[in-house]
Amino acid sequence: MKKVGLYFGTFNPIHNGHLALGNYFIKNTDIDEVRFIVSPQNPFKENLRLLSEHHRLKMVQQALKFFPNLTSSDVEFTLSKPSYTIDTLEYLINNETDVSFVLIMGEDNLVNFDKWKEYKSILKLVDLYVYPRIHRNEISESLLKHPKINLVPAPQLDYVAQDLRKIIQNGGSIKSSVPESTLKYLKKNNFYK
Repeated sequence: MKKVGLYFGTFNPIHNGHLALGNYFIKNTDIDEVRFIVSPQNPFKENLRLLSEHHRLKMVQQALKFFPNLTSSDVEFTLSKPSYTIDTLEYLINNETDVSFVLIMGEDNLVNFDKWKEYKSILKLVDLYVYPRIHRNEISESLLKHPKINLVPAPQLDYVAQDLRKIIQNGGSIKSSVPESTLKYLKKNNFYK
């Protein structure tokens, strides 16, 4: 059975760190495909300077074009809002019965995982593959030792999308931090200025 890692995010914008993580999971775990789920809105984040989901999806699609094991999905665009992981998981599991899913997340998300809608149900449905984000000491011991939560020693991201938006806003260059297609799309549409 094909194993798909679901990597949820706003990808506002997608950057090289996202791609490096996706490729790391392909090369170093039992995941066959990493699916980037573009979220219309994260229930835990404010909607500050969030580009429309269609622009963010377009940038993700362009960035993944050369990585056959990294795919994109707009599944949450059609589900009820706000988007909750449990609802998306149930939808995918019911509609893709020939696929085994795992959830990819950073430690920063695991810190608040017990506040997610139906987090215990999520753990019944899928395993979690968690990558480092310097938050390990903030995670409850019960989550760290949970048999369905796997800590994966992926490289830490050097930056976050919020940092990149600020650099653009201040007139700086993010050329070394994003795929060329993302840079062109951002410049063409004059985003984050």
